Amino acid sequence: MTVETAVGLAVVWPLLGIPLILLVRRWPNLREAASLVTATSLFAMVTKVILPAVMAGGRPRLDIVEVLPGLQLAFEVEPLGMLFSMVASGLWIVTTLYAIGYMRGHHEENQTRFYVWFALAISGAVGVAFAANVFTLFVFYEAITLSTYPLVTHHGTEAAKKAGRVYLGILMGTSVGLLLFAMVWTYLAAGTTEFQTGGILAGKVGGWQLMVLLALYAFGTGKAALMPFHRWLPAAMVAPTPVSALLHAVAVVKAGVFTVLKVLVYVFGIDLLASTDASRWLTWAAAFTILAASIIALTKDNLKARLAYSTVSQLSYIVLGGALATYAGVLGGGMHIAMHAMGKITLFFCAGAILVGAHKTEISDMDGLGKRMPFTFGAFLLGSLSVIGLPPMGGSWSKWYLMLGALEAEQMFMMAVLMASSLLSIGYLMPVVARGFFRDAPLEHEHEHESDREGSGIREAPLLCVLPPVLTGIGCVVLFFFAEDLYLLLAGMLMP
Repeated sequence: MTVETAVGLAVVWPLLGIPLILLVRRWPNLREAASLVTATSLFAMVTKVILPAVMAGGRPRLDIVEVLPGLQLAFEVEPLGMLFSMVASGLWIVTTLYAIGYMRGHHEENQTRFYVWFALAISGAVGVAFAANVFTLFVFYEAITLSTYPLVTHHGTEAAKKAGRVYLGILMGTSVGLLLFAMVWTYLAAGTTEFQTGGILAGKVGGWQLMVLLALYAFGTGKAALMPFHRWLPAAMVAPTPVSALLHAVAVVKAGVFTVLKVLVYVFGIDLLASTDASRWLTWAAAFTILAASIIALTKDNLKARLAYSTVSQLSYIVLGGALATYAGVLGGGMHIAMHAMGKITLFFCAGAILVGAHKTEISDMDGLGKRMPFTFGAFLLGSLSVIGLPPMGGSWSKWYLMLGALEAEQMFMMAVLMASSLLSIGYLMPVVARGFFRDAPLEHEHEHESDREGSGIREAPLLCVLPPVLTGIGCVVLFFFAEDLYLLLAGMLMP
């Protein structure tokens, strides 16, 4: 199998697993095994066949069809897309493991449907990652939206349907109303929408038009959750926790910020942005989102809601990194895609484990839970430290390069924003850990616990609800020591 064939096969591979999942749907163990096998084999294909070619400096390409002159449906794997494909395919494995424990432990209905739509969403994510141009990216970007809508509305309640309308309305509204217009404008101006190192707009679009076009891309990519187009993300928290993990770490929001960063690097080009100062306003929009969402997170007592606003804040780190239009800023933004994904999926896994194991959703009700669920709360601590950006956690490296990027751009205020955001993230994440480990459970529950446990103080959620967050929590530490590999991969973004 050639690398080019593997690129196309990786996009459709999750789709090939769907008939198998449906075929064995009456046997849950086989159905879930089919999902796991599909996820694991996709990750192996991405890392064992495609990654070595990209690390060697290649950019394997597969052309599918030319729609118009200069407008093709095509795939080409460059370093940033390589990273995103590894994040999506790798975290699909642990999310599937987690979903088995959660869906069974929480007695969710329509589990087969869940696994089918999940596979469709991963196919869309890989298609976005490997898109050779804005046109291909747009097609798969919309595929992610449509395939995740049934996941958001999975419970079928009025609240779920209302959240689904908000989700679909904002994401489709921004992409069709703004992103599609930006793509057409790019094609008319440059005669192509191909992603090229250094960009394709130099000498084609300038002045105020460059800033307007950038605004269409930034706000048209609603999945990046830049304020004020962020409401879909907190609304979607009515979905089952594995879906929340998919939204926040694996496919949806990462597809959004990946799109913004890829457009900044390969359509505009950081040299053009730096010389014209066209992205300066975007740094301020990102900074506002970072701080405003962090402050809102402080006010939320519901754990998933707090984590949702944390995600809104953290996503704008990646937008800020690209908008700084510096080498270090772009590298920091790219690294944060992986670092935040690992940290945030850990936190959402823990939130679901707490719901399954203790039936708690409000942070104010979690006093003493760390003593009952030490593995869950220990994993939450690791994920929190990575999101905060403290070593030895992977998140410390991405924030370090973002700080260097702000310094390169001589934007001291943005450095202050990054530092303030880290302090705010301590404020909204660490109280969860403190309540769990350092406060006692309410008196009426203490007697209940003593009689129920018969001397054992630990009562965790089912194993498959606890093992995945422990693994991803350890992954946050592992990424700290493998940051150089990510750096070397992403450095190829800015090389001709």
